[in-house]
Amino acid sequence: MISCFFVSDLHGSIERFSKLFTEIIKRQPKAIFMGGDILPSGIASLASSGFTHDDFITGFLLAHLNVLRDKLGEHYPDIFIIMGNDDGRYEEAALIKAGADGYWNYVHGKKVEFHGFDIYGYSYVPPTPFLLKDWEKYDVSRYVDPGCISPEDGKHSFPVAHNNKKYQTIHEDLIALAGENNLSRAIFLFHSPPYKTKLDRAALDGQMVDHVPVDVHIGSIAIQRFIEDRQPYLTLHGHVHESTSLTGCWRDKIGETEMFSAAHDGPELVIIQFNIEDLGSACRIII
Repeated sequence: MISCFFVSDLHGSIERFSKLFTEIIKRQPKAIFMGGDILPSGIASLASSGFTHDDFITGFLLAHLNVLRDKLGEHYPDIFIIMGNDDGRYEEAALIKAGADGYWNYVHGKKVEFHGFDIYGYSYVPPTPFLLKDWEKYDVSRYVDPGCISPEDGKHSFPVAHNNKKYQTIHEDLIALAGENNLSRAIFLFHSPPYKTKLDRAALDGQMVDHVPVDVHIGSIAIQRFIEDRQPYLTLHGHVHESTSLTGCWRDKIGETEMFSAAHDGPELVIIQFNIEDLGSACRIII
């Protein structure tokens, strides 16, 4: 049995992470998937030129993972991690270094193998109303939903070429990431959910911008179409905290592809626990 945990949108909460570490020791999963928005809010990087999350990454996360290594030994899990739209990309180097030191696999824009499955990671979400644009791109075109800010009009915590902000899309990225690979045993760790599913429903009912109603579905059309066309084995999502509360569902399907969301709109830790070889038995744990 290949037992796994999936968490997302912990937003640097020491309480949530402490609960997660306790559950890892207790249940000893073989893999942990972390679906972005892991760190304290990246918007702080725009307010202070000297702001850093080094104390959180090295002083908290890696310190606790060292304890897990000591306690679990050969049972220390494989950890797959990406960033989300609230994570400042200026901290990506620290995540990459920790990956090189064996703490986790930083998988944004990459493919790695795990027990006969291919794990892919992708952090970008379509444009949001938020100012930080480190992990936002146009979706399938240069259209921006009413009330949202375009990638070139927002702020970045690291240098990005203007043409990249203006023209790159999630659609093009996914084509390049997956190539012609067979995805029948592929697991995609996304931050954004796919558009118009049970996993991307936001609490925007009745809201208007310039007399235009706001779409209550805020997921990615590119990710939706990618799943429809390529049918990966499993996709993991976060980003839309209230989706499960609004729809009553933390899982959905497009064709034969199973999709899970670990996003949560409460203070508790949510873990999606699943066996890669038996997705039907997956469960949602609230701690």
